[in-house]
Order: sequence, then structure tokens, then C-alpha cells
Amino acid sequence: MSMVSETIALHIPSTARPLPLGWIWARLDEVCVGIYDCPHSTPKIINSGPLIARSQDIREGVFRLKEAAHVSEETYLERIRRAEPRYGDLLYSREGTYFGIAAEVPPHTQVCLGQRMVLIRPSVDRLNFRFLRYWLNSPVLTAHVQGHRDGTVAERLNMPTICGLPIVVPPLTTQQAIAHVLGMLDDKIELNRRMNETLESIVQALFNSWFVDFDPVYAKMAGQQPFGIDADTAALFPASFQESPVGIVPNGWSVKKLGEIVEINPTRYLKRDELAPYLEMANMPTTSARAIDWQDREFTSGTKFMNGDVLIARITPCLENGKTAFVDFLSEGQVGWGSTEYLVFRSKPPLPLEYAYFLARTDGFRSFAIQNMTGSSGRQRVPAESFSSFWAIAPPDGIAKKFGETASLIMAAMKRNDEASKTLAEVRDALLPKLISGELPIQDADRWMEKYTGSDNLSAAVVED
Repeated sequence: MSMVSETIALHIPSTARPLPLGWIWARLDEVCVGIYDCPHSTPKIINSGPLIARSQDIREGVFRLKEAAHVSEETYLERIRRAEPRYGDLLYSREGTYFGIAAEVPPHTQVCLGQRMVLIRPSVDRLNFRFLRYWLNSPVLTAHVQGHRDGTVAERLNMPTICGLPIVVPPLTTQQAIAHVLGMLDDKIELNRRMNETLESIVQALFNSWFVDFDPVYAKMAGQQPFGIDADTAALFPASFQESPVGIVPNGWSVKKLGEIVEINPTRYLKRDELAPYLEMANMPTTSARAIDWQDREFTSGTKFMNGDVLIARITPCLENGKTAFVDFLSEGQVGWGSTEYLVFRSKPPLPLEYAYFLARTDGFRSFAIQNMTGSSGRQRVPAESFSSFWAIAPPDGIAKKFGETASLIMAAMKRNDEASKTLAEVRDALLPKLISGELPIQDADRWMEKYTGSDNLSAAVVED
């Protein structure tokens, strides 16, 4: 158990409702076997090895393994001296932009605490760990911790405050039932997210096969039918290569400077103080095409964009982390805005709009952008004008059209999945405070969801294609 020099009395949240019979309030340290602070040092990040959990990795209440950084085995062993995170523990952010957020330690995962993080190990005979995560992330406790933060530069929660957090403790069977119902919704959201990752990887693989590796051309040169495409599509590809400024390319194809086939930072218009969708850099996706978290803000100054544009974070470390998005969340003709550290690309006809996005996701493009970053080591960015020297493949119109047809269908399916997940998240967020406060008995959850969604079947809220 973490040792603290100060004990804070139990303070029940001001917005909490009276508890049902058999439910109690307790301090967090009364229902845990351990609350462990992180080592107060900055670890060296490497390309592979055990994971390290940082506050930005759990900002959505889920530890994103694919986005997390790595440390050496030696660093890992140093940072788990107090406790080694394991399944059933919670990762909790105590400082910074994303403080007061809990996420589960995934099973079979080797991870240590980054700075600003705390490890919470609930007592299995007192507290269901998933129920605890939902409680720590609930609106009631979020509002409570906002009133108990300290720090002048970065908002934070000190260890005595964390140890004294008020925890509502229903009977264990009730906790498990609540966690199960809310977990069903989260599982469906996570399934949609993984499905979208798979769908995007299919299109990226197609882009790389056609426009980077030229697989259909090599297949035809070998007298083989190109894999995975029909005869009509295969007929569009040549069976030979020609020389170009970047080496061999399919015969009849063009190689052009990027600005010839892609608009770079095209002009968009917003009036000052006009209310428009705003996309924060933190909400830019790293492994998915679609940005789904934005909010309306009055325009002051920043990069402007519209549907069909591609956003690329041009500043370190966001560029290296792959923050790139295909904009498709705006209304027809609507203009959104965001950081001045965005670059905006848009495919020029006859290239499909998706072409610029998947080009920006290639290793070659990312390497070029990183190599052309300028500025101090802590604040490097890639200038837009550097792309005037980037060579890009310009395929014939027929092949570009075929790629666009496939990409647009899959991107539309991804959008439907995200919209379904948004509905599920709204149901979960409305249901969570009612269940976790005892306002809605767990046995009435199905009837409540039927009223909310029009169905008593959770799966009805999921788009099935």
C-alpha cells in the first residue's frame, strides 16, 4: 500500500444521491490492497520492449496498447519495484491534461507506470475492478476530483487525495452485474473500433500493393493473375516498367511533384467568432482514418478544412506518432477548424479524395516528412513547402477510379461503425450514472435501454453490414 503522511477524511460528493439499502461509502484505500505512485522520473523511450502507460495513453478510459511507448527491460524492472501492474489493476492519471481517468491493465500485458500515473489494486473481496473503473470515470467522481485538484502549472491530484477518493460500494454481486451491463456496451464499441482498424488496413494494403510495390504489374510480368483483383481490374495494369526520377514505375504511369496531384493547404473560409466544428490535436487519430471527437467552438485563428480534406499533424511528436485524419464528419459545405500545426491535403481530380489520405499513411511519405522537419529538437515541424520536392505516383485514371470505388465503400462502412459506436457510447454514458448511483436498479436496465434505444436488445444499436 502506498504510504502517505496525510489522511483525508471521507468527503461524499455533493452531487451524489442517497444510496440504496446495503450500499456504503468508503475511502479508496479502505477497499484496495495497494495504491502505488509512479517513479518520479522520465524514462527513456525506445522502439520496442515492455510498454509504459502515460496519461495520454488512457485519455478515453482504455489503455491503447498500439499507441503506447516502449522502454527497455532494465527500465521496466526499475519502474515496477513498488508493484508490477497486472490484470485486475487500474491505471490512473493523476496530473496533466488527462488527469483523473482510470483504465484497466489489459490481460497478458507487460506494462509499467509512466510519470503522472498511479496503480490501483482493489481488494477482490470488496470491489470489482471494472465497476471501480466505471465509478472513477463517472460524472459524479469526475466533478468531485475537479474540486480537489491542486497545482498552479499542471493540474494534479496528490496521493492523499487519491487514497481518500470516495467510493460507492454496492454488494459485490451488484457491482459485477453493473460492470457486466456497461461492459457489454463497451465491448461492442471496442469491437467496432477493431473492425475499423481491420477495414483501414485492408485499404492501406491495397494502396501499397498497387501504388508502392506494384504487385499486379510484377504478377503480370510473371504471367500470373494478379492476386485479389478481378480480370477487368487486372487488365488495367501494364505488364512492364519504365524508368522515372524515382526509379522504375509501371509503364504508362506518371511521377509528379506532390503539388501537381494534391492541393496543399487549400483555401477555406470562416468568419471570426463563427461557430464551427473544432478538432483538437489530442483527438487526432493515430491508427484510424476517422476523427470522431470534436466540438463546436467560435473560430479565432487556425487551420480550416472541409469534408474530403486530409489532416496531417506536422509537429513532433505527433507527426512521428502518425496523427492523420480523413475529414468526413462535417455537413455538406461546412468548414471546420483546428490547430495551426495541421497540414491540409486534398487530392486533385481525377484522383479520388481517399488517395491523398492513404498516400500520407505510407512509410515513404512519413519518412520524407520526418527527414524534412526543422526547428529545435523539442519543437520541430515539417514546412508545407518541403513537399514541393516530394515525388508521387500518378496512376492512370481507370486504376485511380477503381481504387477510389473500393476505398470509398470501405470508408463508408467505417463511418457507419463509428456512428453506431457513438450511439452506444451515448447509451452507456446515460446509463452509467443511473446504475452506479443506485437510481436505476440493475434489474430495470433492459427496460430503460428499450425506452432509450427503442429496443431491449443491445445488439440492435450496432450497425450490421
